[in-house]
Amino acid sequence: MTKILCLETATEICSVAISINGQVVGLKETSDQNSHSEKLTVFTAELLEKCGLSIRDIDAVAVSMGPGSYTGLRIGTSSAKGFCYALDIPLIAVSTLQAIANGAKNLVKTNGIQIIPMIDARRMEVYTATYDVDLSIIEAVRAVVVDENYVEQLSKASPMFFCGNGALKCASILEIIPNVIIQDLPCSASFMASIAQEKFSNQQFEDVAYFEPFYLKDFIAAQSYVKGLR
Repeated sequence: MTKILCLETATEICSVAISINGQVVGLKETSDQNSHSEKLTVFTAELLEKCGLSIRDIDAVAVSMGPGSYTGLRIGTSSAKGFCYALDIPLIAVSTLQAIANGAKNLVKTNGIQIIPMIDARRMEVYTATYDVDLSIIEAVRAVVVDENYVEQLSKASPMFFCGNGALKCASILEIIPNVIIQDLPCSASFMASIAQEKFSNQQFEDVAYFEPFYLKDFIAAQSYVKGLR
């Protein structure tokens, strides 16, 4: 039996899951802001105990690779690498957007629908991609500004399922599209399990030493305005 530890830290959600042969047997998550560094290892230890497992029983670690929060992705990747180095087990990277689409496809009942996950990238910008119900890529990952021009450029030949915290933010614009479904589907490590299992079976592993998250955009540190630091 393949046991995989799944870590999701790409957004404000801190989520940990344990899967056996692609089926989630334990899940713990929180939406508390800035909780990743505090909760990730704690959740892992609690889940292992709940599932009657030791960390030595884990066969691989899957990490949500982005795009998403720079800080969140760094914390998730660092933790995943630490587990992999210590246990000498493989690292699996799962696209954050594909994982959301994987969670959404179980809610889809319309044939030929396009699944369009969106992650909030501040203001009216989102990170997004387009998938079919088999999770094949229709449009690759990209950053877009959701406005009237974006809506006009969409191919409306098929119904669309917009999901994720970015979709909820842009609902007032997206809801003018015919045959559209909009749902806030928070990131969850549980959505990673079946994708991670398939990658494990195909031995699609990352180089633990050199793997980096997919930020999509460069990190720009904000200028400090604290007195005495300018």
